[in-house]
Amino acid sequence: MSLYFERSYQRAFGTFPLRGEELRTAVRDAIATGYRAFDTAQMYGNEAELGEALADSGVGRDELCITTKVHPDNFGEDRFMRSVEASLDALRVDRVDALLLHWPMPGGDNRGPLELLQQARRRGLAAHIGVSNFTAGMMREAVARLDEPLVANQVEFHPLLDQSVLLRAAAETGVPLSSFCSVARGEVFRYPVFGEIAAEYGRTPAQIVLRWILQKGVPITTMSTKPQNIRANFEVMDFVLSSIDMARIDALAATNHRCVDSSKVPWAPDWD
Repeated sequence: MSLYFERSYQRAFGTFPLRGEELRTAVRDAIATGYRAFDTAQMYGNEAELGEALADSGVGRDELCITTKVHPDNFGEDRFMRSVEASLDALRVDRVDALLLHWPMPGGDNRGPLELLQQARRRGLAAHIGVSNFTAGMMREAVARLDEPLVANQVEFHPLLDQSVLLRAAAETGVPLSSFCSVARGEVFRYPVFGEIAAEYGRTPAQIVLRWILQKGVPITTMSTKPQNIRANFEVMDFVLSSIDMARIDALAATNHRCVDSSKVPWAPDWD
């Protein structure tokens, strides 16, 4: 297992849409809780603030795992490397642990950005590379095109969305999925089953959701500004959901609720 996954395979702290003092406070609380993996993106506009917060944290660089993502506006050959170098300057690091393409290209031709992503790793700007919001077909094409391994396809993943096609593609290609919108921006809490299962385990509904994702073999990226929720999101490693409870939650995939689509993000592909 790569160093990237040794540090962040289970739990990462997301930073969207945090800015300013709110971000600095949340990162400070996340560090105190035990988080060492942090996720940002050029699109979030907070790389410099995250870099400052991590530099001020007192945690050594070799203990941190930092992921950022390249904005689609920077996918051109004339802008890609300069944008990555700007991200590194903002984050105050010589390289990131993982560099992802944030979205696929409109129309689905990702050959150019993928080659530039691979070049970035070979230039030492990133320890690992990956993608985000890629469809199953795009995952297969990326693996066929690249010589370097992809360590993640970061996608919307929660119990209200059927991502079985992407899970099969992950098993087929060897490109692991990683989650965002892990609690469907709060939509999951409308469903009583999470509260019922939480009561059985002495946990919170959010912890049940996150544990379900982990037992699907998918790392979680979570964000909160409340210290108690930051701790709760982190403390999901010391219990296991039964197969019966997993199946109860699995049934909610038929809801097919998606938080992020082309009505919200212009780069969103035609999902599987």
